[in-house]
Amino acid sequence: MRAFRIAYDGRPYHGFQRQPDVPTVEDRLFAACRALDVCDDEPAGYAAAGRTDRGVSALAQTVGFDCPDWLTPAALNSHLPSSIRAWASADPPADFHPTHDARRRTYEYHLYAPTADPDRARAALSRLAGRHDFHNLTPDDAGTVRDLTTDCRPDGDFLVVTVSADGFARELVRRLVSLVGAVAAGDAALDRVDRVLGAEPISGPEGVAAAPPEPLVLTDVAYDVSFTPDERAVADARRLFEQRFAAAATGARVADAIREGLPR
Repeated sequence: MRAFRIAYDGRPYHGFQRQPDVPTVEDRLFAACRALDVCDDEPAGYAAAGRTDRGVSALAQTVGFDCPDWLTPAALNSHLPSSIRAWASADPPADFHPTHDARRRTYEYHLYAPTADPDRARAALSRLAGRHDFHNLTPDDAGTVRDLTTDCRPDGDFLVVTVSADGFARELVRRLVSLVGAVAAGDAALDRVDRVLGAEPISGPEGVAAAPPEPLVLTDVAYDVSFTPDERAVADARRLFEQRFAAAATGARVADAIREGLPR
């Protein structure tokens, strides 16, 4: 088996996991493997670190499967779209499993919050850190007890929220960010966090809605395995994502020019 680190802009895709009739990241990975004659449908022994939702991006999604020795990240990229890039690989032990052997997963959420109070955000995150039952921050009925590490930092008009755990229930990070954002903006009291972490279910209008998926990035999946960057693949990925950044920054500047030009 060989394991690969995969970066992708998830905004054009309906999530990571392959689905019928809609574009997904996994579907593009399998198509690249078929084009390279690695498999007929999906690679033997295939598994991934996890499934990101529709619109969610990744820096270090990790997949593993049986493949020829010549299949490097650069070779895999030759049949991938520019929004998906393999950039590192490892030859782990034969019993390696990308899902089960992951020790820690880390997400960053880039919350646009120009009026947020970082101290209130940190206070909310401090209460959310540690081992809790997050049943009020996920639609899941099982696997809701998690041990989180949390942090945040202001970055211009953004608040970058970092959350790590050995695993996550569905929508947990996005609902957590929604709660923290409300506290940071002064729209919710700090004790709202304690109410959400309580045993009593919260639903309906009192529930916490998930923040949009597009600002969420899977930044790391930690293993007891060392990955070696492919210099050619890394340079190619940096160039392509620089192009995507330039296009997005230009679009934001145009929107800002129109906003600022409108009568006040």
